[in-house]
Formats: sequence, structure tokens, C-alpha cells
Amino acid sequence: MTRRSANGALLGAVALALLGGGAARAQDTVTLGAVLPLSGASATIGEDQRRGIELAVEKVNADGGVLGRKLAVVVEDSGGRAQSAIDAARKLVSVSKTPVVIGEYSSGNTIPVGQYLQREGIVHINPGSSSPVIKTIGDRSFSTIGLDDVAGKFTAEAVYGMGHRKAVFLAPNNAYGQGVYSETKAAFEALGGQVVANLLYTEGQSNYRRELQRIAAAKPDVIIYSGYGQESATINREAFELGLSKTPWFGIYLSMCTADSRPETVEGQMGMEVNYVGPDGAWYRDAYQKKFGKEFATTFSGYTYDAVMMAAAAINKAGSTDPAKIRDAMAALGDYAGATGPIAFDADGQRKTQPYIVVSYKSGELKTAAR
Repeated sequence: MTRRSANGALLGAVALALLGGGAARAQDTVTLGAVLPLSGASATIGEDQRRGIELAVEKVNADGGVLGRKLAVVVEDSGGRAQSAIDAARKLVSVSKTPVVIGEYSSGNTIPVGQYLQREGIVHINPGSSSPVIKTIGDRSFSTIGLDDVAGKFTAEAVYGMGHRKAVFLAPNNAYGQGVYSETKAAFEALGGQVVANLLYTEGQSNYRRELQRIAAAKPDVIIYSGYGQESATINREAFELGLSKTPWFGIYLSMCTADSRPETVEGQMGMEVNYVGPDGAWYRDAYQKKFGKEFATTFSGYTYDAVMMAAAAINKAGSTDPAKIRDAMAALGDYAGATGPIAFDADGQRKTQPYIVVSYKSGELKTAAR
């Protein structure tokens, strides 16, 4: 059993936090559910997501709650594994009776969780995954983050605009990696660039030297990559040891790629990031820093914050905790002013537009390079 699966087995079925409910009786509380990777390779991101939920619950309850009742969110740990994520969602539906479930982070987990919730008639809100497959889940699934068709086009234009024409692509071989590869490749080649090698790796490897040696042999202008925190840390360390870090690297969701990496191994990397910490989102960053006494490690907490806030707004609009009525109210929210920027859903329940930025990693932190 791997470290990740061991953690998932230990923690996956355990409710790690009941936020906002305290000792309140069930009839005094509206309870939502969330499935997040609080252990495993994406634990750093999952903890940031959990903090976004905590901030939202406090905000909702400070403003009077939901339907005149306190709001609570039961958070279950997926361990970063699909089966654990489904088991966690099943527990939220069958035991906690939650009408809305937020989750997960990895597309490979979010898709089966969303499909399960769709079959059960429960509202699903995706706060972190970007595979285009998510739009096919069904009419009870919504996303507060833009999918890969939007992210891939932005990435391709940014890389091409830097003068790179010959790229290698490196990402996990799962729904996320496959989606972001296909969308980025199509957009990059439409501009005149060439993806000379595509390396979709198996997650959980002890090392990635075989993939890195193939990259070196391809002699690209740029390495476009994406990976979850701990796996990216291994890839970046080994690339640094092989001297491959001298080739330009462009990370898709760069904070995810660098969150667990040693600073010297990712110094100078460029990448794209979801942009919500702009002039309209500074208040959220300030609230996060005040609450937790630190800068957020990734840029994904705002999407769980928005997911909770939009679910609460939909429940109030519906005047009910009936999932079918919440679903209709979610679809009818219109333009929503979220922490991550304006959010409006398309006909598939997906965020229509997503602001991104180009960032660079310098001296231990991400700095905005261009809008």
C-alpha cells in the first residue's frame, strides 16, 4: 500500500471538521458537504480549499445564516483517491443527508463524485477541477472554476507570446492531464507552435527520471507542465539534479506545481494562474491572512469560498433545502460577484469566463508577470 493510499484508507471515511455547526441541533442547522484531498499528494491544496470553506461559513453565519438557520459544512478527506472520494460523497449523502456536495480537486476524482451525486439527485459544485469532461456530468453539476478549454487557450497564447515554438508537454495521465494537454496542444499548434513530445506520466511514481530523460532528448524550447504538489516537487527536484531546469519551464496552475517544491528547484519558472487576487479580490486575500496569519499557499481557496457562498445564496433563493429546488436556484443566480471574480454559468452549469494571469516564481514566491 502506498503512502497516499494508506492515508486515504485511514482518513477517507472520517469527517475531519464540522464547520459552523458547533453543538447546534440538526434542525437548527443547514448542513452542506465537501470532499477534499486533505491527505496525499494534493494535501497542501486541499487544506487551502478547506480554509476557503471555513471563511465562507463564518461570513454566511455572521450575515444571519441560511433560511434563518446556522450553516455548517461537513468536510470529508478523499486522500486524493477516486474510490475514497466516492465513499466520502456516499457518506455525506446517506448519513449527513447533505443536499449539496462541494468537491473535489483532481478531475479524476471530481468526475466520478459528480456522476454519483447526479445519479442521487444531489447538487454538485466543482471548485477546483478543469477537465472538459466535467461539463457532461449533468444538470445538477456546477463549476466555480473555468475548464481546460479556457485555460489551455490562455496557456498556449502566453507560451507562444514568449517566443517559444517547440514545446514538450508533461502532466499526469488522468482526466485532468489528458484534458489540459489536448486543449493546450490544439491552441498552441493553431498559433504555429509544435508539441514535439507528450509525456503523460503515471501518478505515484517514486521517480520521474525516465520522463525527464525523454524531455532532454527532445531538446524543446520550453517545457509546459502541470502536476500535483508532492509529485511536482519530485519532478522539479530531479529536473534540477539533471540540469534540465536550465530549459524554460511553464507551469499550468503554477502555485500547484511549486507549493511543495524546494525553492531553488523552481526559481525562475513561469506559469499561468487563476487570477482572482486582483483589485476586486484583495479583500479576500486580506480576510484569509487575517484569519490564518499567513499568505495562502495556492490560489484555490477562493473557489471553495465561492462554492459555499453560491450554495447559500441558492438555498435562500429557493427557500428550501430540496436539492431539486437548489439546483434550479443555482442555475438562476445570474451574474454573481465572487471572491474569484464575476461568475456566471453557461448552459452546462460551467463558469463562462475565467480571468488568468502569467506569474513567475522568484525568491520563494509567485510574482505577477503579465495580465
